[in-house]
Amino acid sequence: MINKTITAPKGFLAAGLYCGIKKSGKNDLALMYCPAGAVSAAMFTTNKVVSSAVTVCKEHTKTAKTYAVIVNSGNANTCTGTRGLAAAKAMCGKTAQMLALKPQQVLLASTGIIGHQLPIDKITTGIEKASAKLSDSAAAGLAFAKGIMTTDIRCKQACKTVKIGGKTITLAGTVKGAGMVGPNMATTIGIFTTDAAISKTLLQKALSLAIGQSLNRLTVDGHQSTNDTAILLASGQAGNKPITKNDAAFKKFAQALIELCTDLAKQMALDAEGATRMFTVVINGANTKEQALIAARAVANYDLVKCAIHGGDPNWGRIICAVGSSGVKLNGDKLTCSIGGITVFRNGQPVNFDPKKVSRIIRQKEHTIVVNLGAGKHSDFCYGCDLSREYVTINADYHT
Repeated sequence: MINKTITAPKGFLAAGLYCGIKKSGKNDLALMYCPAGAVSAAMFTTNKVVSSAVTVCKEHTKTAKTYAVIVNSGNANTCTGTRGLAAAKAMCGKTAQMLALKPQQVLLASTGIIGHQLPIDKITTGIEKASAKLSDSAAAGLAFAKGIMTTDIRCKQACKTVKIGGKTITLAGTVKGAGMVGPNMATTIGIFTTDAAISKTLLQKALSLAIGQSLNRLTVDGHQSTNDTAILLASGQAGNKPITKNDAAFKKFAQALIELCTDLAKQMALDAEGATRMFTVVINGANTKEQALIAARAVANYDLVKCAIHGGDPNWGRIICAVGSSGVKLNGDKLTCSIGGITVFRNGQPVNFDPKKVSRIIRQKEHTIVVNLGAGKHSDFCYGCDLSREYVTINADYHT
């Protein structure tokens, strides 16, 4: 079995198992361990309501070296008061105890239902069992990936190698997220590893760039979670000359991380709740880059566009409507739209096109919508997915 999991980079062990949180009996606890320690970087939700896990993890990322990450799924530990905060600290404390660490050397994340107290006794027992199962095998990495899932159908994993200074550097990651996805400054839950030797400052810069160009461009339903957390650990065991400057080596590393995260973002879009296909919205001709992103998100978030894509309907009117209502500057006489490379609206007017051909394009696994606002020279993009009946069913039954 080729290892394309988070244990593929040198220096990482992982485990995942069922500890008793989920009624389904599926994995609900995931543990990662870097015995020699790692440099860490992290990004978090900007939601004003946050999980106790986010609160504790933010504080622990300030530590010079991180040795472990503990994640539970099935319970968000959000809106749980002082008990929830104590439980988050207990997760780190128990992990530290089992691995002979200090609690602040452990990062954490939680995901699942909001407002329920964590069954901390089950979790601490699970941490004991997980610490005994730690391995650098692909099977262990897969078990970890399964342990962070909630309504996800498939594990989202990716692995990439890049040559820097004559050394092969490996990057890997796993993400979860299928609903409540409209990230801002983080992803839902994303755990990334690399064996690159790199400074903490530049690792944070690379993560911010990568998330900003990939997972932060994905919207399923336009709502960021209270628990969004992205964690990147660098073990430094690849043997490369440490990356300490914003030079060619850093740019090569950052580009590899962007490509890894883009792969994962697309996997998330195709595994969104009820999704059957994904699409990319590209906005050209915007007055500013910020306005280009606003317009792209407006199209990707618009329920009527998402429904039309689910039905394979080349309804360009909904796309134009979304752009027009986004509040960005545009020139109606130059406004143009294409779907899958076929122009369906040009210079403010409809054009003749083959709707059956465009419908076939929309029904593919992935397609691209391009809109030119005719108001400037700036561009940006966003990823989206279709909206199906299954999305409503999943979310109607989620809590009960």
